[in-house]
Amino acid sequence: MPPSDPSLPAPGAHGGDGPAVARALGMDPDDLLDLSQNMNPVAPDIGPLVAVHLDSLVRYPDPAAATRLLAEALGADPGRVLLTNGGSEAIHLVAAVLGGGVLREPEFGLHPRSDRGPRWRTDPHSPSGRLATAEEKVQVWDEAFYPLATGRWTAGRDACLTVGSLTKTFHCPGLRLGYVVVPARGALTTADGRALDPDALLAGLRTAQPHWSVSTLALAVLPDLLATADLPGWARAIAALRDQVVHLLEDAGLRVEAAQAPWVLVHEPALRERLAPHGVLVRDCTSFGMPGTARIAVPGPGGLERVERALRAASGG
Repeated sequence: MPPSDPSLPAPGAHGGDGPAVARALGMDPDDLLDLSQNMNPVAPDIGPLVAVHLDSLVRYPDPAAATRLLAEALGADPGRVLLTNGGSEAIHLVAAVLGGGVLREPEFGLHPRSDRGPRWRTDPHSPSGRLATAEEKVQVWDEAFYPLATGRWTAGRDACLTVGSLTKTFHCPGLRLGYVVVPARGALTTADGRALDPDALLAGLRTAQPHWSVSTLALAVLPDLLATADLPGWARAIAALRDQVVHLLEDAGLRVEAAQAPWVLVHEPALRERLAPHGVLVRDCTSFGMPGTARIAVPGPGGLERVERALRAASGG
């Protein structure tokens, strides 16, 4: 591949910086396929669902009904489910109350990094994409991509706390929908050594969360989103698309690592800089401590052709 484009801005800490890259390259953002962010590539368009709930914008949020429906989908007690402003707020709230640190590096950058308190792990693991084994024991599980990897809402670890992100499942980052599921039993220890029973933990999370955190529009759309969910079908479709991505990248001579998540890792220096001028943005993994590796989200069916064209153009073909 030819040398990288020096005009490209430095990668953001979490991907999803397509608009900034498009501006820097003088491109229309719609002409840039942003595979630096990981969303459900086969989710239905949420535009029509949002359009029928615009009248909700004149009301203050009331999360009760939406919480009950999500709890039913998760198989959880509604009194143990806290809706949040995206998965990032879920992580922030739990980190603020419990602290803790990751099981091992590399791991998702928003998780806390303390030596004390509970251990955290993404499932499937970010960035490797591997589902957790029975031997891996932590107290806080981040299941943001679990539904897309397995076709099930949750692993259902009763004595552990779970955070999740509906943003990823329904490809709706602008709506900001996430959640925390607090265990009904067991005790978690804070970073300063205090033991919290589940009720005290839930009370602490509610106190830490700003009032009216989740918008009325997001709460109004959530029941319709849940009604459209086809987790088993989506997981099968993503697995098939991931296989196609792997074959495409390997045919281009790249070294690919894939597991169960809706992305793959490619061990190729400066791949982000080389593909972006040709309309495809991938995630640079330097922030994971993995320089020379890129993470590429599984695109929808039409995106595969765009990736193929970008690879060919970047190779001078």
